[in-house]
Amino acid sequence: MGKKIIFLLILGLLLGGVSTTGFAEKTVTMLGIWGGGERDAFMKMLEPFEAKTGIRVEFTGTRDLPTVLTTRVAAGNPPDISALPNPGQMQEFAKIRALVDLSQFMDMSKLQDEYAETWIDLGSYRKTVYAIFISADLKSLVWYSPKAFADAGYQIPQTWEELIALSDKIAAQGKAPWSIGLESGAASGWPGTDWIEDIMLRVASPEVYDKWVNHGISWTDPMVKRAWELFGQIARNEKYVYGGAAAALTTSFGEAPNALFTTPPRAYMHKQATFIKSFILKYNPDLQPGVDFSFFPFPSIDLDYGTPALGAADMFAVFKDTPEAQALMRYLATAGAQEIWVAELGKLSANRRVNPNAYPDDLTRKAAEVLASAETFRFDGSDLMPAAVGSGSFWSGILDYVGGEDLDSVLERIEETAVDAYKE
Repeated sequence: MGKKIIFLLILGLLLGGVSTTGFAEKTVTMLGIWGGGERDAFMKMLEPFEAKTGIRVEFTGTRDLPTVLTTRVAAGNPPDISALPNPGQMQEFAKIRALVDLSQFMDMSKLQDEYAETWIDLGSYRKTVYAIFISADLKSLVWYSPKAFADAGYQIPQTWEELIALSDKIAAQGKAPWSIGLESGAASGWPGTDWIEDIMLRVASPEVYDKWVNHGISWTDPMVKRAWELFGQIARNEKYVYGGAAAALTTSFGEAPNALFTTPPRAYMHKQATFIKSFILKYNPDLQPGVDFSFFPFPSIDLDYGTPALGAADMFAVFKDTPEAQALMRYLATAGAQEIWVAELGKLSANRRVNPNAYPDDLTRKAAEVLASAETFRFDGSDLMPAAVGSGSFWSGILDYVGGEDLDSVLERIEETAVDAYKE
């Protein structure tokens, strides 16, 4: 343990890029979403920074980050630094000049060397960088049990046609090919939006995806409707989904993968992001990543568009321009800091200089490779949309559609919401 602490301190000194002078008994207030193990991992990442600078980080976690942060900014009492729910809200804060321009105190050439242009752009508003990304989750994955697949003689599908053929084969054997969980409290429905977004990237060009996210095309557009229909081909098929639509609507997203690991399996495939690994291990602590559970990329649909990567990420911005906040942001951006974070939590770093050996297992390294090698990457669409749509009618529309409502009615209702939301 002593050697590990010494290593972390040295890592912070070498890679933190932070001066140790002038910070005695200073604090930085931070707001984020993490609790439990995630918070513990984040605080461990901060240990070298606090030890080196003497700055104490006061971190507050809340699952209602958008509301809490918006309220505090409106009241003139923002934290020094805060996580942001999505790039859309970052842009909203940048518009009202609530954020600090990072180029005023960060080495932008170093930032551009360590981060791909995609991440720089996502953290910018009108070509000014306001946010950095410390980690990412890859969403374009289908989880499965290699042992269950091998025992049943199933092959990993490479295309949508092969995915449907496999689903048909499993269903014909009287088993459920899929486990789907859409329940997430007030956020219920969001797992289904990831399906739509991944499918959109596979039936249309990235440019069309961007137009859809920005309401450049209507929700009733044939390409959007096709994405929903393909989602419904699986999610609304009672023979495909373990427990049927009723179970999909009431099963928690974090518990849904459990159906893959019973004896015999209750289901064989589950679509979810890399973060689901922590939930799998929470409920099934004896499973070994890469051996007892693994993933394959969500397959291509139209070959012209290949297998793009969809993801989300954790981003931070500065609300109060203090020397302490500047120092902490410089540290958070480094590969050294993020190597601690990914080692503890198994997330994927947004910094391309992170050593692959920092990842806790081969499965996580595999996900990092998928993310790095993807020809097309797009941020989670619902996170980029106005809240009334992205975390409003889009979420509820998923629930309505899976529950059996007519697709045209669902899309028309989301479109009505979007017309109003994008005017604001």
